Amino acid sequence: MNIAKYIDHTALKPETTSEDIRKLCEEAVTYGFYSVCVNSSYVEQALSQLKGSSVLVCSVIGFPLGVCTTETKAFETADAIKKGAEEIDMVIHVGALKEKRYDYVLNDIKAVTDAARGKALVKVILETCLLSDEEIVKACELCLEAKADYVKTSTGFNKAGATVEHIKLMKSVVKDNAKVKAAGGVRDYDTAVKFINAGASRLGCSSSVNVMNGEKVSGGY
Repeated sequence: MNIAKYIDHTALKPETTSEDIRKLCEEAVTYGFYSVCVNSSYVEQALSQLKGSSVLVCSVIGFPLGVCTTETKAFETADAIKKGAEEIDMVIHVGALKEKRYDYVLNDIKAVTDAARGKALVKVILETCLLSDEEIVKACELCLEAKADYVKTSTGFNKAGATVEHIKLMKSVVKDNAKVKAAGGVRDYDTAVKFINAGASRLGCSSSVNVMNGEKVSGGY
């Protein structure tokens, strides 16, 4: 299994520097990762460094809380794409989902998919550790209605990341109509394989080099 082609090599911490992004892009090219995932202020640097390679640039939207306005998410999406982002990972409004404000959640996601349509692929972060199974199912259904390309487990910034159970549940809802991305807790090769076998088509992790080298690391995205 070519694990590298599943990986969005990630650097999203607030203390991330330009040098960290340079190293991230260098590693992505060396190992042949699918993409790098960065905050929008680093999209242009990443795009410049990755020029001539097959590695894509992904940017996060409404990250990591998802509680900014829908208009802000739409603008941030358009701006990231204008700067060169080829994939978008947005965070849903978890509180609105829990309050069963489904029209709000749907329109929030749709504002991003509309802004990205024909320009960038959209992955929607559910933050599964904060949701019941019923809420995960509903969130996945809303993502399908909004025509998102992926449903994603986690930001990696909350109390827990991806689990095999949640990946299987998400896949059972989206089937072949969308894909699943596992993020948070992908820190070694065995876990990466386990998540892929559970139904993940993409993995988000900052420990990607350790995954490739068969090493284990504690903590981190």
